Amino acid sequence: MHVSLEGRTDLAGQIYQQIRTAVLDGRLRHGEPLPATRELARELVVSRNTVSAAYDRLAAEGFVEGRIGAGTFVRADALPPLSPRMGHGRLRPRAVWQGISTPRGLDWRPRYDFRPGLPDVRMFPYEAWRRLVSRELRSSAVGSGMYGDPLGHAGLRAAIARHVGVSRAVLADPGAIVVTSGAQQALDLIGRVLLEPGDRVVVEDPGYPPPRRLFESMGLRVTPVPVDGEGLVVDALPADARAVYVTPSHQFPLGMPMSLARRMALLAWAEERGAAVIEDDYDSEFKYGGRPIEPLQNLDRSGRVLYVGSFSKVMLPTLRLGFLVAPPALLPALSAAKYVTDWHTSLPGQAALAGFIDEGLLARHVRRMRTEYEARHRRVVQRLAGPLDLVTSAAGLHTSGFLPTHHHGIARRARDAGIGLMPLSDFAVRPTRPGLVIGYGAIPLDQIDDGLTRLLSIMDTEEARVRAGARR
Repeated sequence: MHVSLEGRTDLAGQIYQQIRTAVLDGRLRHGEPLPATRELARELVVSRNTVSAAYDRLAAEGFVEGRIGAGTFVRADALPPLSPRMGHGRLRPRAVWQGISTPRGLDWRPRYDFRPGLPDVRMFPYEAWRRLVSRELRSSAVGSGMYGDPLGHAGLRAAIARHVGVSRAVLADPGAIVVTSGAQQALDLIGRVLLEPGDRVVVEDPGYPPPRRLFESMGLRVTPVPVDGEGLVVDALPADARAVYVTPSHQFPLGMPMSLARRMALLAWAEERGAAVIEDDYDSEFKYGGRPIEPLQNLDRSGRVLYVGSFSKVMLPTLRLGFLVAPPALLPALSAAKYVTDWHTSLPGQAALAGFIDEGLLARHVRRMRTEYEARHRRVVQRLAGPLDLVTSAAGLHTSGFLPTHHHGIARRARDAGIGLMPLSDFAVRPTRPGLVIGYGAIPLDQIDDGLTRLLSIMDTEEARVRAGARR
């Protein structure tokens, strides 16, 4: 309980008023003890009689009660439930925040979870991870308890460099890596370091919404550029764009990779225009056939590409661990931006992840999950090829497909039936064909058939409804 006094007049009244307000606001709950009169008097540097007078007044009005030999306790059982006190000041957020909201329904657990971007957390090696985290929380590991390098834990930066070098052929020196709290913070740092308010930044359309909203919040001019079967349409890029955000290995949400010709054209465009290319390689570890897609970062010869990665899909979204591979000239500014933002990502988590990689546990987990996800991917494609016009994709944790043009509201009706998935329109800035984005990371293989049977039944019902309407 916090009580503060102003001046030296009516001290008992000030104590009474602050405790009374705390009870009415719900900050002090029924049955909670108040400090002893002697203790509170010593803390406030007043006489004990002053505190006793305040307590006596509170007791007389029924806000507290004294218990012989036990102390003074809050009485709020007879008070009506009150809404929290809200401050109505003159401060208002910038207008841009009126159009940006946090996701809703995060606590919804559908019976059949086909939502995209979710890994199977049930198969994560928790015992091994718990051992590594526990080791980093021992006093011998915490050491002096000093703050760390904004760029990240040295051991983790080295481990990430080896991991992406082996798994993705990304050319990265440990010194070029910035450890972040997820991919979204990496994008935030890039925006802070490279872009001025009013600069134009390009995003894919359809594409991943959070980066677009982040760039809008920074006062950037965000321009959506369409994608086709080869990825981002480079010929549609505006000449004055200062940065381009792309998902070339597995376009989100459609799923196709960017062709080599299109990747080379994008790099040539960036060099000609002096622009940056932000490559989000969000789930490239899960490739199910065909030749590996070479990252833009590996093709870059002029230091235009910033490579963003995350451990949310391969491990757990709740860990909030990601990284950025940046050109050396940007590292001092990125270090400073990270420092003024949050100084550094949680060090015990960073150190535990370094051990997870160094002991081969991450590679083993990825191999296991790749086999599991490939089976799920194959099953989803087998069931939906035909009813949906599927986009060819052989990677990641989701697939996408277009619906007949007269089908609308399928995702909403699926939700009513306990099926979690997302309409393609949720990811598009401009109007797009009706479609569905269907994840398979969070749903066990043995539930896929039942869930898709229910989804196809909903689609058949919609088709019958449309045909009946056409006959009338």
